[in-house]
Amino acid sequence: MATASGSSLPSGCAVFITVPDAFFFPEFVFGGLVWILVASTRVFLDNPQGWVMFVSVFCFFFTTLLFLLYVSGVNQKSSAWPTLDAAYHALAAFFYLSASVALANVTVRLQNDAVNFKSYQEDIAAVVMSYVATLFYALHAVFSAIRWKSS
Repeated sequence: MATASGSSLPSGCAVFITVPDAFFFPEFVFGGLVWILVASTRVFLDNPQGWVMFVSVFCFFFTTLLFLLYVSGVNQKSSAWPTLDAAYHALAAFFYLSASVALANVTVRLQNDAVNFKSYQEDIAAVVMSYVATLFYALHAVFSAIRWKSS
């Protein structure tokens, strides 16, 4: 079994208990919530929520794929996996940060629109979930970079 400071990546059930790989679960949850909340709101013409949807779907899909590859043990066959892990999570953190800022901007613009109050409330929840997802992806990226550096 690999540890957070070990040079090898975990596989199988060890993915659930090692840092940073234990962050996969909250990344699924909060990324999925962003996806659901943004998909349920009304999209306006000048609204950048398309970028937010792209980021949430892209990251959800590739995080799921990476997680399944880790659980199946495919990551044990090459020494490039720690680099891929750190690079992917850094990119995902950057994408989520940009999506969070764009979504917060949209939410601020909806603040005084009484007609779209439900969309405003859903956008507030989506902004919070997006920043939480950003935090988990950033933590995963930092701990993956530490693991990559030590390998």
